[in-house]
Amino acid sequence: MKRRQLLTTILKSIAIGIIGGRSTAAQDDLDPVKLMPDTHKLIFENSFVRVVEGRVPAGGREIKHRHPHNVVVFLADFDAEIRTFPDGKWTPSHRTFGTATWNEASVHEVKIGTNAPSHTIRIELKY
Repeated sequence: MKRRQLLTTILKSIAIGIIGGRSTAAQDDLDPVKLMPDTHKLIFENSFVRVVEGRVPAGGREIKHRHPHNVVVFLADFDAEIRTFPDGKWTPSHRTFGTATWNEASVHEVKIGTNAPSHTIRIELKY
């Protein structure tokens, strides 16, 4: 599946309807869109979801930030290390183009591997 087709499919899925409630993520001091505007861009938002595109260069970092419950779709193959809080543990991870993961609400920071830049679409639930 081509990247544009994958993104179109993701956005259509959002439009079909994800039911949720209210969130304060966009107003949060740890909001990745506010903290890292060079690498994180709001591409869609309504009363149910917020969709954030992330593009971090190879060897780059995402500083400590927060996400509500979400689904992430990976649009590139890349390696990363994720540090979760409050435990501070680093965990290595390999991301594969075209795959998706469910994530519980979390606070973390990320180091992108030197093998490739990251490219993600994160669909954050508002509830």
